[in-house]
Amino acid sequence: MVKVDVEYCGVCNFKLQCHLLRQFLMEAAVPGGELEVHCHQGRRGAFEVTIDQQLVHSKLATLAFPDHQSVLKQVQRAESGQPLETVQAAPIKDCILM
Repeated sequence: MVKVDVEYCGVCNFKLQCHLLRQFLMEAAVPGGELEVHCHQGRRGAFEVTIDQQLVHSKLATLAFPDHQSVLKQVQRAESGQPLETVQAAPIKDCILM
């Protein structure tokens, strides 16, 4: 069984982002494959994704959310016993620095 754990910031209202990632992974999961995705509130500004206890994405480090397809690829690697890699960050949209 592959276990995905997502720590999200409740103050920043990232709960929805976590549930969208969970829904995407569960819908894309291989039928009959075992996948567990757990979302829990944690540190301020966090959106940290671990797969089988290995950190694959840190919003605290990248300032971006993970690309869902990239997370799925790492879940598939974990299912087949391959080493995990860092997840690609999703492009930051609608952000204007003044």
